[in-house]
Amino acid sequence: MIEKPATKRNILIVDDHPINVDSYKTLLSNIDSNSNADFQLAFDCKEAYHIINGMKNNQLLIDFAFIDINLPPYEDKKIFSGSDLALIIKDFFPKCKIIIISMHKEPLWVNQIYKSINPHGFIAKSDINYKSFPLIFESIEKSETYYSSSIKESQRVMIQKNINWDDNDSKILQFLSEGIKTIQLPDFVPLSLSSIEKRKANIKKQLMLNSGSDKEMIDIAKKLGLL
Repeated sequence: MIEKPATKRNILIVDDHPINVDSYKTLLSNIDSNSNADFQLAFDCKEAYHIINGMKNNQLLIDFAFIDINLPPYEDKKIFSGSDLALIIKDFFPKCKIIIISMHKEPLWVNQIYKSINPHGFIAKSDINYKSFPLIFESIEKSETYYSSSIKESQRVMIQKNINWDDNDSKILQFLSEGIKTIQLPDFVPLSLSSIEKRKANIKKQLMLNSGSDKEMIDIAKKLGLL
């Protein structure tokens, strides 16, 4: 009787630093369960989107996706970050295990990604090395959720600060800190300008206890370690 060959698992790796992509691929390839894996590699949102869309159209699955947050955007599709890619993957491939790897570990960033993506793995780049990376993967492979130590600490800080806002509020503050004007925010956040203005006022109330300028709001958020 001829045995049917084992189905290959597909692993997507997206990072704008080629050395990181190569390192992750090498470390994952050395794990026995990935000996037959196909690796899909991308270095920006555009490349990643075309891989994701192509696999969907060809009725192929993505089993694991390792995604950096800061990536060159694909503005034609309004994909501005790894977070946006992760949401597309969750929509196209509900069973895919998503692992976010980022140099950012600020509480606000962590809170936003946790609420919007709720990834199977969430790792600060400063928390991983060649020894820990395979162990982290094997943990996630067993359907365990893995958050690295810095990410857990950021979650704790966010809870302690008891700031009550959602993913869109976090995005508003982040985009403003990056120089995006309020009038431009409807292009980045799925809300009307009037809703954004109301939310911005609420953020100021929580951070500043009164009204103030956008710069003052951003400065306080940075001092609190939220940006």
